[in-house]
Amino acid sequence: MKNEFSVKVYSDGAEINAMREMAKNDYLTGFTTNPSLMKRAGITNYLKFAHEVVSEFPDYCISFEVFSQDPETMKKEALTLSALSKNVYVKIPILNLNGNYNTKLISDLSNSGVKVNVTAITTDYQVEAALAALNSTTPAIISLFVGRVADTGRDPQNFVDRSVELCADYPNVETLWAATREVYNIYQAEKAGIDIITVPPKILAKYNARRSFTPADVALDTVKGFDNDIKSLGFSILDEKEAMTV
Repeated sequence: MKNEFSVKVYSDGAEINAMREMAKNDYLTGFTTNPSLMKRAGITNYLKFAHEVVSEFPDYCISFEVFSQDPETMKKEALTLSALSKNVYVKIPILNLNGNYNTKLISDLSNSGVKVNVTAITTDYQVEAALAALNSTTPAIISLFVGRVADTGRDPQNFVDRSVELCADYPNVETLWAATREVYNIYQAEKAGIDIITVPPKILAKYNARRSFTPADVALDTVKGFDNDIKSLGFSILDEKEAMTV
């Protein structure tokens, strides 16, 4: 299935079979992972998994995240991950566990030629700090955790628009919409001028299945889903009512 968008679509996960399935879509050009997704997928050997991914998907952009909180260890991890492939971006959280900025590490890595994906960004100020730390010629990604901002009950649109505006002056930097919650986010990212959106396989599968649906189609599909579930449950309201009155 080909891409109807100009925004690049990545798959977000750490299950190799799901990655293989998503790679069948012509519109997919990359993958992202993180420690939580690896835990959920039952990954027990990080480098073995990473080697498998870059081997199976040599032409895809892939983001792997460091695990440590210690700057020196993070740097060693980043260099190890970066060496796996020219298409690997290393995810460095904008903040450490103490709430301090990882900008010195980001700067060191970017200046040494490591493609950094600055992740877990939720404010304009964090975007500015990340951009200031990046080398102007080394490719980089700024990951905006739009869904997590929306989870606080706040409208993330101003954050997205301001971030796109800030990054526009940096031709080596791409913006990425992260924490995608629904198919419509792809259209929102496109409209906002975001470069990349990373989407969980379940949402991509929903997009594939329903991309040609109208709202009326969704209503009928929903009723059919209810009916299938009712049949599988084997419930009978009237029979149960009769049994209760005996």
